[in-house]
Amino acid sequence: MIRRLTLALLTLALLCGQAVAAEKYIVATDCTWPPMEYLDENKQPVGFDVDFITEVGKAAGFEVDVRNIAWDGIFGGVATGQYDIVAAATTITPERQKQFDFSDPYYEVAQAVVLPAGKSIKNLEDLKGKKVGGQIGTTGVFVVRKSGVPVDLKEYDDVGLAIQDMLGGRIDAVICDDPVAMYYANKKADTAGKLNLSYKTDEKEYYGFTVRKGRKDLVEKLNKGIKAVKASGVEAKLLEKWMGASK
Repeated sequence: MIRRLTLALLTLALLCGQAVAAEKYIVATDCTWPPMEYLDENKQPVGFDVDFITEVGKAAGFEVDVRNIAWDGIFGGVATGQYDIVAAATTITPERQKQFDFSDPYYEVAQAVVLPAGKSIKNLEDLKGKKVGGQIGTTGVFVVRKSGVPVDLKEYDDVGLAIQDMLGGRIDAVICDDPVAMYYANKKADTAGKLNLSYKTDEKEYYGFTVRKGRKDLVEKLNKGIKAVKASGVEAKLLEKWMGASK
């Protein structure tokens, strides 16, 4: 009788443990966009987005498994259920909202034009006839095209390659999100002091976490976590860690 009771209690404990175990979601990020996401010396994803989604999960009661996924396959992967969340400095746009659901915005951003040190522009029109680089599929590339300014636009798999081509004299300018521009201009060891963040667009964009269409349950959890991280002061600490100052 005692043996049966003990077995029953053990079974109940195991079932209860399973019931309260935190859910784990697979998070896809493209580690070519520092300081938002990049690979450390051990080839592990790090950056503001990685830390932020981890803290959002803690606040909302779920765990994350962050994986480095190439940008050109990241949205297809979340659409087919290979990944649960995209946390990759993804701008919320009307076009993307037709295909995916988004969390509330968690980061404000503008597009920035980076030039070699000593060079500058006042507006996008000053890029007329210039060779301009940007990462493929990013809003910086979209902004240049939408502007109608006739430039020789070159798209790269990695914004860092565009920066290196510019420093090598093969292109004239690079357009990217402003936190990325600030990282290369001010913090990255081999480019700091060699660049001029010359111009930022007036129009603001907002990053959101991306999920498959219809995942309202997951959107609610993300929004709960985002709100908690912002209110608790954790966001300010992460901004200080990755950007050097509170945003």
